Amino acid sequence: MKAEKSIFVGTGMIVAIVALALTSSAMVRSAGEAAPAKEAPMFEVDPLWPKPLPNHWILGSAIGVGVDSRDHVFIIHRGNCSNDNTECGAAQDPPSSECCVPAPPILEFDPEGNLVNSWGGPNEGYTWPTSNHGITVDPKDNIWIGGNGAGDSHILKFTRDGRFLMEIGIPGQTTNSNSTEHFGRVAKVSFDATGDEAYVSDGYRNRRVAVIDANTGEFKRFWGAYGNTPSDSNIGRYDPEAPLAQQFRTPVHCAEPSNDGFVYVCDRPNDRIQVFRKDGTFVTEKIIAPQTRGDGSTWDIAFSRDPEQRFIYLADGKNMKVYIMERESLEILTTFGDGGRQPGLFFAVHSIATDSRGNIFTTETYEGKRVQKFVYKGMGPVTEMTQGAPWPRGN
Repeated sequence: MKAEKSIFVGTGMIVAIVALALTSSAMVRSAGEAAPAKEAPMFEVDPLWPKPLPNHWILGSAIGVGVDSRDHVFIIHRGNCSNDNTECGAAQDPPSSECCVPAPPILEFDPEGNLVNSWGGPNEGYTWPTSNHGITVDPKDNIWIGGNGAGDSHILKFTRDGRFLMEIGIPGQTTNSNSTEHFGRVAKVSFDATGDEAYVSDGYRNRRVAVIDANTGEFKRFWGAYGNTPSDSNIGRYDPEAPLAQQFRTPVHCAEPSNDGFVYVCDRPNDRIQVFRKDGTFVTEKIIAPQTRGDGSTWDIAFSRDPEQRFIYLADGKNMKVYIMERESLEILTTFGDGGRQPGLFFAVHSIATDSRGNIFTTETYEGKRVQKFVYKGMGPVTEMTQGAPWPRGN
């Protein structure tokens, strides 16, 4: 009995020692090895894109970018000069210098960055916005623009070479987020995969998403935050310590439909993305940089070009960066950019779009006044949350 008991105790001690050793080894291995890094799309800025503009042309505040089926990039800007006597001396009467003059409002670049067309501005047959805002290319390669100036309660539709097609809404109207006849300073127009429905982020005066027939301009439906009936009541300034607002604040800055039937809305001053079904049913929301006040953090959205649209690229003009997010979970994986004038940095990154190769294009408003290209470099492990300027790494 004593021998058997000794063997049992000895065996038990050996088992315990082996188990402890294995546990300790696992703990050491766990402490010494980081979990596998998540992967995200990687980008490098192309500091030589686009090529210089002709005719002493310069850009004003660049407030829209879109890409057509040929990967041609369209931008829209306001032509505003920082100082008429210095930046736009050649546009004065009489000219005070040889340079410069504002470029036409809409510029078209080919994939290599060559300027291939320019057009836009007031003309007979339509009312050009007092402050043009946003440019989008629909799946049929038509060009749509809105406006956020006084009296801009309409949308314009053109062919990609600038031929006027349709004016939707009545210019010069006042705020009415429940109107089916006009808009309220539209920030941007986006489209479903077929191009048959247009989703209007409406906008700088109204507080809603409106959906119209892209072929006829007929109003189909609209909604406010959380799918509520939109209200134009003043809910005051955003306070990160206050309960979440049950209505959108102005501006509602984007409304991007995905291929699988969701709509991602930039509720810019509320620092959030709200997700809906295409009928306006609320699904979820994501708060981005909630301490951001004033201009807000959620300015514009573009999707990655894989069939699943796995990633969201979110432009944040207040914090001067672009977020790379998983679309399904809305998790922020990494960011690039920072405040600055050099390539890869931003001053008020305002609009964002992608081409068929996965490249990103951004425009900058206020004194940013430029368009930048970020070249897709494939997937890679996320090693830092804040990348700064994604400068070319070289060979």
